[in-house]
Amino acid sequence: MYLCIVKGTFGHIVSQLTPYYGEQEARELAFWLIEETTGMTRFDICTHKGTKSIPNLQDLLEKLCNYVPIQYIFGHTLWMGMDLQVSPATLIPRPETAELVELVCNQLSASRVLDVGTGSGCIALAIKQRHPDWQVDALDKSPEALQVARHNAQNLQLQVHFIQADILIDDVPDYDIIVSNPPYIRPSERSTMSNNTLRHEPAEALFVPESDPLLFYRRIARLHRAPELWFEINEDMGDAMLELMQQYGYEATIINDIYGKQRFVHATKSR
Repeated sequence: MYLCIVKGTFGHIVSQLTPYYGEQEARELAFWLIEETTGMTRFDICTHKGTKSIPNLQDLLEKLCNYVPIQYIFGHTLWMGMDLQVSPATLIPRPETAELVELVCNQLSASRVLDVGTGSGCIALAIKQRHPDWQVDALDKSPEALQVARHNAQNLQLQVHFIQADILIDDVPDYDIIVSNPPYIRPSERSTMSNNTLRHEPAEALFVPESDPLLFYRRIARLHRAPELWFEINEDMGDAMLELMQQYGYEATIINDIYGKQRFVHATKSR
C-alpha cells in the first residue's frame, strides 16, 4: 500500500516503467493507473491536488513490467465511446479497427450484418450502437470470448445475436454485409510485435499459418453469403487480397488507414 503525494507517485511509476516502455508510454500508463485506481482526473494529477491511496501499487507495477496489458489488469477498455470488458480470451480493440467500423457504418443501408471473429464483440456492438435498426450478428469459435461479448452487449443494452461457430468449418446464413478482423499475422512477423501483444493476447486471434496467410479471407469469400465484404488486413497483403477477391467474384478496393498503411479491403460481388 502506497500513501503519498500524487506528484511523487506519478514520478515513481514513470521511473519504474520507462525502462520497459520508454518515457512517453510510461507517462501514459502512469496517468491511466492513477486515474483507474483513485478516480482522479488527469487535471488533478497534473496539478497535484490531494493525497490518494493506491492499493497494491507494487503488484500493479510488476504486472506492467511483465508486459501484461493494462486493459487486462483492470479488465476493461474505452473504445469508440464504449466501456468494454476485455480478457486474455479477447484481443484488445485497436484504433485501426475503429476505422473499419466507421467505414461500415457509413453505408447508406444494410439490414443484416455479420461480424466474423467478434472477440470482445467490439465491432458488432459499435455497429449496432450506430445503427440500431440493423440486424447485427456476431460469430466466434471461442466460448470464453463469447462470454465476454455477451457481457458487453448486456452492459451496453445492445441487441446483438452471438453465434458460437468456426468459420473455417461451419456454414453461415446470408447477410448483406460480412465484416471481419480475422487473424492475419504471420509467425515470421513476431519480431515486429510488442511484448504486450506477443506475450499476453490470444495467439489464435492473431496468427495464421505462414504458408496460408489469407486462410480466413478465402473461406469467407468462398462462402458467397454476402454481396459486400469489409476486412481489416495485413498491410503487406494488399495485392494478394485484391487477387483473392477477384478469384471469388468480388470487385475489391484497398483503403489506407490513418497511418497510410494498406489496412482495409472493401469487396462487392461482381455482376
